[in-house]
Amino acid sequence: MAPHPAEIAPDDLAACQLMLAGGSKSFRAAQRLLPRRVAAPAAALYAFCRVADDEIDLGTDQPAALRRLGVRLDAVYAGRPRRDPVDRAFARVAWRYAIPRALPEALIEGLAWDAAGRRYADLPALEAYCARVAATVGAMMTLLMGVRDPHALARACDLGVAMQLTNICRDVGEDARAGRLYLPLDWLREEGVDAGEWLAAPCFTPAIGRVVARLLAAADALYARSEAGIPLLPRDCRAGIGAARFVYAEIGRAVERGGLDSVARRAVVPGRRKAWLMLGSLRAALWSAGGGAALPPLPATRFLVDAVATTLPPARPTPGTLGERIAWAAELFTRPAEQGALG
Repeated sequence: MAPHPAEIAPDDLAACQLMLAGGSKSFRAAQRLLPRRVAAPAAALYAFCRVADDEIDLGTDQPAALRRLGVRLDAVYAGRPRRDPVDRAFARVAWRYAIPRALPEALIEGLAWDAAGRRYADLPALEAYCARVAATVGAMMTLLMGVRDPHALARACDLGVAMQLTNICRDVGEDARAGRLYLPLDWLREEGVDAGEWLAAPCFTPAIGRVVARLLAAADALYARSEAGIPLLPRDCRAGIGAARFVYAEIGRAVERGGLDSVARRAVVPGRRKAWLMLGSLRAALWSAGGGAALPPLPATRFLVDAVATTLPPARPTPGTLGERIAWAAELFTRPAEQGALG
């Protein structure tokens, strides 16, 4: 990737933040839960994701939209972004944190699958979709935290897939009324549910409830796997990621408390419950990585981890001032202890 100035121009950052101010719950969560040094580049990342989503979802010619996004990525990764604040900001972030092009490309591919109304034959196929629309963002956010450890990235991808599976379980009815179906087709057939007939007149049945319960169990297994990656993150990021993990998993518990009926109602986690979960997540800063940290990535997310492994970060300038040299030395000596020794 062509070199690019490291810092986001203030006006470009402000434009990204303004774009996200009204509707991006994910970005607002990142702002609240993560340190400012991560939240600022995250604004550029989330703004570019929003632009890509709008380009595909709001247009009428999907192939043309994909071509336009490909051209924009070409310019971003050549270090010559088009004259747009989001493109300029994302180009700087992509260079500074050495984000492989394969990650935003996979995200765009997943958005295109959404727009095409793709359905998923089985759980591995659904995980491939989740890898693109969610694990990509988790991997890129991990890079923004300054972490490139493959075990940390694999666990971040586990968390992204788990969160997307939870979203699917929560939004079964909402998606169906929009003509979308994400539940694995083979599981539906095992329960005697014809996907086309059900989508034409979506309603809750015990069979649908059993499929939702099965998908929540798959998400819970991935949440458990993801915990081993939290100690591999910088200390000031651990509690925030732990909070996201527990709050999202609690959505699944809310679906269960509603009798697994996410067709007639949409499960929510009360604010007070979220506060308790976020408070409890502070222990994430004290966790130590267990054996689960070294588990291989999911087959669906391995290509994301491999893409990072083959992309070298840009060379860092030699520190100049005494304060910069002290910070550089502290990072040099603390990161191996916090990440490498635990990996």
